[in-house]
This record gives sequence, C-alpha cells and structure tokens, in this order.
Amino acid sequence: MNRPEGGLRRAWQRLAPRRVHGIAAALLPYTEEGRPDLAAFERHVARTAAAGLDVAVNMDTGFGDLLDAGEREAVLDATRAALAPGRRFYAGAYALGERDALAAYRASIAAVVRRGAVPVLVPSPALHGAGAAERAALYAAALEAAPEGALGFELSPRFAPHGEIWDDETFARMIELPGLLGAKHSSLDRGTELRRLAARDRARPEFRIYTGNDLAIDMVTYGSDYLLGLATFAPERFAERDAALAAGDTAFLGRNDALQHLGNVAFRAPVPAYKHSAAIFLGLTGGLERDTIHPKAPRRPDADRELLADCAARLGMGLGT
Repeated sequence: MNRPEGGLRRAWQRLAPRRVHGIAAALLPYTEEGRPDLAAFERHVARTAAAGLDVAVNMDTGFGDLLDAGEREAVLDATRAALAPGRRFYAGAYALGERDALAAYRASIAAVVRRGAVPVLVPSPALHGAGAAERAALYAAALEAAPEGALGFELSPRFAPHGEIWDDETFARMIELPGLLGAKHSSLDRGTELRRLAARDRARPEFRIYTGNDLAIDMVTYGSDYLLGLATFAPERFAERDAALAAGDTAFLGRNDALQHLGNVAFRAPVPAYKHSAAIFLGLTGGLERDTIHPKAPRRPDADRELLADCAARLGMGLGT
C-alpha cells in the first residue's frame, strides 16, 4: 500500500477511505450486419461482473433508446444468462414514444423485474415540462410495478434528446418516494451533483446518488457512488481504483487520473459518440473482436484510434490483449 507523506498525508486525510458501489453501463456490441451481437455482449457482461462491478444494461451506453421493446428484452435475457444465478443487475425502463407514459413504464419495469433486475427509469419526453408534483405522482404509480425498488435517472440532453435534468423541487419530491432507492445523475455538472448530495444527506442519507459524470469520476470522493459508461471501457481498472480508495491507498490518485484522461478523450463533444470510443477501445485492448456499433449511432474519426491507444498505454493495458 502507498502511504502518503507530509502535506500529501494531510490532504489525503480529508478524503476518507470509502467503499463505493460501482456499476458499469455495458456497451452493446454489434455485428457487421448491424444486429446486436449478443454472444459478444454476454462475454463482456461476464467480464465486467468478474471484475467485481455490477452491470447496467439497456442504458444510453447500450443504445437502449435505439432498441425496440423486443430487442431490449433479448438484452435482458442475455444478461441474465451471462451472470451467476441470483446476481443482481440493473436495466433501463423506457416510456419514449408512447402516449401513455405510465402504462409504458409499468410494462418496461415488469420486463426488468421478471429477470431479477433493478429497473432504472429513463427520462421520458412525455414528462418534459411537467411540474414536480406531476412527475413524482407518475413515478410513484410506476414504481408499484417494482416491489423491491428502482433507480431514477437524470440524463443531460447532451447525451440524448429525451434526456432531462430535474429541477431542485422535483428532486426533493423524488427523494421522498420510498420505492426509489437512488438516482443516476448525469448532468456533467459538479455543482448540480454536489447540490444533490447535500440534499440527500439532509433528507434521506440512505438514498444513493450514482454519478454519471464521466468527466468527473472523482465524484466518488465527495459521496457519490457511480453508474458510468466509462466503466465499460476497462472494468478491471475501475475495480482496482475503487479498491485503492477503500483501502486509503494513494494509488487511487494515479489510477483515477489515468481513467479520467480516458474519459476526457472519449466523452468530448459530441458526447454521444463516446459509444464508438468504447467500441474502438475494447477492440484495441482485446475486449471485443470488432468495433461495430448501432447503425444510427454517431462515430469518431479514425484518428481516435491513436488517441485511445495512448489512453490504454497510460492504463497499463496492452493492445490486443
């Protein structure tokens, strides 16, 4: 273990060692014919779980908003097959184009619960502009389909057009819902997330804030857990970083910095192209056989291969291994 000295020790002592709940939003690989590659996906899910992280599927990283209901259910089944019996996972629940958002959420939640997973309620365009009381009431009704609870999801429109960040009144109402166990917060704004943490600590300390800020993954040192698309790039490196933080080992600092460099490269504008960055990185480092993604998803230029190879080197990951 690396022990800090002098001024570093004093600074490090302000960062209390803590165990974080780490969830990787899993990338969904594609075949060259433009179909989900469920065999490769199962291998990637199994790898992530073996590293010690929980897995979230049908999220933004898994092209969940571009899949139809049948494809999302196929992903749920593949995830269940890849994991040990009883192993918990998380999955997006959607109400995107449907007129009846409540019915759509309930049906999607039920499909997730049937596989023994925890639903994550993805923002719905039907609620854009709704008041805080209206949103909370719809969520409360939808959560009746998830007897063991679910997570909320604040998603910046920088990731997807259906995304929305709650105002503070909405968050205050959401945190009061007993069926909501926590929320993934993907505003990409430290100030907003710190405000969420302060409100959580005052009102309901057991409520978990899962940072989705891939540009500030050190939010785990401020009290957030994480549900990150970046974690799908290198789940073992995230697990090593988390273990160092839990042990009070200053190796956390260098490991976090190397992962954050990868995040800065992969999640630069346009942000949605990070999924192609993930596929390229996994292809370069041997996690996937190809870097094909959903046909409708944005892509990075070929020059990114060199950038991502450098990121892999900084993480001590060889190419093609």
